Amino acid sequence: MVMFTPGISIFATISAIFVFVFGIIGNLLTITALLKYHKLRKHPTTAFVLSLSISDLFFCAVNMPLTAIRFHNQKWTLGDDLCKVFPVFFYGNVAVSVLSMVGLTINRYTLILHPSRYSKIYTPLSLCLQLFMIWAFSFGIMLLPLFEIWGRLGLDEETFSCTILKKNDTSPKKFIFLFGVLVPCIIISISYSCIFCTVHKQRAKLKAHSSNSSSRIESFFRSKEDCRLTLTLLTIYVCFLVCFFPLMIANVIDDDGSYANLHVFASVLAWMSAVINPLIYAIGSQNYRHAYTKLLSELCFWKTNVELRSFDEVNKSRTVDHL
Repeated sequence: MVMFTPGISIFATISAIFVFVFGIIGNLLTITALLKYHKLRKHPTTAFVLSLSISDLFFCAVNMPLTAIRFHNQKWTLGDDLCKVFPVFFYGNVAVSVLSMVGLTINRYTLILHPSRYSKIYTPLSLCLQLFMIWAFSFGIMLLPLFEIWGRLGLDEETFSCTILKKNDTSPKKFIFLFGVLVPCIIISISYSCIFCTVHKQRAKLKAHSSNSSSRIESFFRSKEDCRLTLTLLTIYVCFLVCFFPLMIANVIDDDGSYANLHVFASVLAWMSAVINPLIYAIGSQNYRHAYTKLLSELCFWKTNVELRSFDEVNKSRTVDHL
């Protein structure tokens, strides 16, 4: 059985509490801001951002307090039922996060490469179907080990972690990794490569055929605004990879848990992915930043001497009101 030093246990416990508190605050603010303001809520992109934020919120609210207790006690003391709930939410929410990023990427891909088809593809009905499929697949696959149809859920005595275990020498763990993480990441990488190649070509054409007509100027600014949001979403994807890649490597090169400290640091980095997304939205997107500012000012979290313009006024004053 793996035993952590007191210092490592305290570090992991404090980190889990930190992610629990700030992850809930940040993702709740994001969800509320997106639902509250019509200018953001009406865009199809927002549906996938909401899906990502909700999955991060569930991860922080369910998995992190259980993880903090686990590391504090250095054993699982919460019973068999919670030991089965833990991996359902852990693996399910990770899959939802990745597949929501796939949805965001394909949304950007369609908007930039096939703008004439965008409004026909992203109707309210199609958005609901896409989101349903994301959540149904992510949590539906976890029903197989939950009901011991394929593998089982339980406690790994060596690492005192609740995870997917083998039953009859098989489990869906590799399948979930392949179709819930690896394949989506490949799709995202290829899509973003196509997006930025197209954007580069469009900018080259605009420079080569510059014109003073309003349509040219509008096209330029619209492309610029689309690129800004696309870059923000790409940053979220890259940060997700940076956060989870060390944990994947640790599980591959040290699957028997010989280097316990390595696994702890890699796990803490993976947890942080649920906290950083709201910060990326606020830094990378002006519309999201205004939504956060307006929401916080209405909640009276702080007072400022500078009069804040309303969210609608800010968007009306912009040259292009488009995500």
